Amino acid sequence: MLPWRRLLRQLAVLALTAAALVAPTGTAQAASAPSSGWNNWSCKPSAAHPRPVVLVHGTFGNSVDNWLGLAPYLVHRGYCVYSLDYGQLPGVPFFHGLGPIDKSAEQLDVFVDKVLAATGSAETDIIGHSQGGMMPRYYLKFLGGAPKVNALIGLAPDNHGTDLLGFTKLLPYFPGAEHLISTATPGLADQIAGSAFQNKLNAGGDTVPGVKYTVIATRYDQVVTPYQSQFLSGPDVRNVVLQDLCVLDFSEHVAIGLTDRIAWHEALNALDPAHAERTTCASVFD
Repeated sequence: MLPWRRLLRQLAVLALTAAALVAPTGTAQAASAPSSGWNNWSCKPSAAHPRPVVLVHGTFGNSVDNWLGLAPYLVHRGYCVYSLDYGQLPGVPFFHGLGPIDKSAEQLDVFVDKVLAATGSAETDIIGHSQGGMMPRYYLKFLGGAPKVNALIGLAPDNHGTDLLGFTKLLPYFPGAEHLISTATPGLADQIAGSAFQNKLNAGGDTVPGVKYTVIATRYDQVVTPYQSQFLSGPDVRNVVLQDLCVLDFSEHVAIGLTDRIAWHEALNALDPAHAERTTCASVFD
């Protein structure tokens, strides 16, 4: 990259970061919202937003840290919002999403039933970051979740696994490495492109009938690579590249879920497509 282009990119990042800081944040406005926050089990969905939203964190994330930005953003806009911890390993606090993904999907199954019972809703919408955007597909496909979910929105989801910039292709050259990863952190092994889990998840098609799918990816993803592996094929699928919405947005894998209001705005459109507003660089101020 030429020096002036590198400088332009850095300036753009600074500008969008500054805009996000001065824009009215969901956290700051939550105090004036009718709800006290997310995971409010007395929250009842409104006619305008009749479905609760379940947030599913990524690998090494948890139900709080992954959603300190997006959850208040949605609550302030009138949604009942819930998040869960999943994929815990014995003796490993705080960092979740490391257990076998099929078992994590079972935890999501239980949690969605709890949310629907509390809210009296027939369906929910799911927004997931990274593994959290991919794991619910197992729930939809194999655990009977499809009738309970209207839409699945993935922020940088590893829908077809990742090669981690090609590093996973080197594992066969290190004897015992693959076995160690599978044994110690099965949730990581399940996310490697070509794993048995990925092959099962994607066999016979990416989607199930009755669910709307949105994938929001970034060209600068350094974790789920190549970034095109995030895209889904099938009916009721919309694949979005963040930079097609705002060329100045250089968010990478983590930022797209934790701080990127442009990605959040597009997720909001997917939650309520009937009232969608065009997502641009200016959406950082919304």
